[in-house]
Amino acid sequence: MIGFEMSTEAPFLFWFVAVLAVLSVAVSKSGFGGALGSMSIPILLFVLPPKLAIGVLLPLFLVTDVWVVHLWRKFLDRRILLYMCGFGLAGQAVGWLIFDYFSDQLLSAIIGLIATITAINYFYKQWANAREAALAERIGATFDDAAEAAAIAERVLGRIKSRSALWCGLSGISSFVSLSGGIPAQIFLLPHGLARQAFVGTMSVYFFVINIAKLPFYGDLGLFTAQSLTMSAWLLPVIPAGVVIGKWLNQKMSDRLFYQFSHAILLVMGVKLMLGG
Repeated sequence: MIGFEMSTEAPFLFWFVAVLAVLSVAVSKSGFGGALGSMSIPILLFVLPPKLAIGVLLPLFLVTDVWVVHLWRKFLDRRILLYMCGFGLAGQAVGWLIFDYFSDQLLSAIIGLIATITAINYFYKQWANAREAALAERIGATFDDAAEAAAIAERVLGRIKSRSALWCGLSGISSFVSLSGGIPAQIFLLPHGLARQAFVGTMSVYFFVINIAKLPFYGDLGLFTAQSLTMSAWLLPVIPAGVVIGKWLNQKMSDRLFYQFSHAILLVMGVKLMLGG
């Protein structure tokens, strides 16, 4: 099979890498809101060309999404999710239009740089992650005047809109081009300081929506073949193990440790994307 040469030349290495890529997706989506899943494509590129890797992974992403949405459907922020999905889908449309012309390397390098800066800033000033939540608390604690509190709340909402337009739009583009939309989505969502269950739930539904929207466009671009779908089917049994591990890890972690871990992954992937780009 063209593109699958390593499956016969070095079968142990091929399947080890493929299983590791799918495991990172399942663990990530079920417990860490997509942070770890950003590594799936870079891992699979060790044994498959980019477009074939995308064709193999997207069906597995969707199967994982269905399961994860079922697990975390009660934990999400609907207002933030609405903005994320709207701008993410707009980004998907742009990604489809530029798919044959856009440089994956340049986009990866830019996203990697910003992700690295964001993570370093977090570890330098950990309170910066929760500035949206802290501001919301101050509205009730500091202001007695309802009109003034409402005005500040409106400014917070305006900031959510502007940041979601930038980062979720970029997430939609990069997710379509290289299934790497997790990092821009994290850059948008992490500063809101959501509880880890709400963070994972919001990210899970967001990626389910934009991943299922890819299907007709990927079909139009010829990314799905009989061989890629067969490979996806062979890797399906990896998903349940990853989902169980991810959910268990999420339940065992405190909010503080969860955010530290998420930013650590963000830093590692940012550096990796910059070097790769």
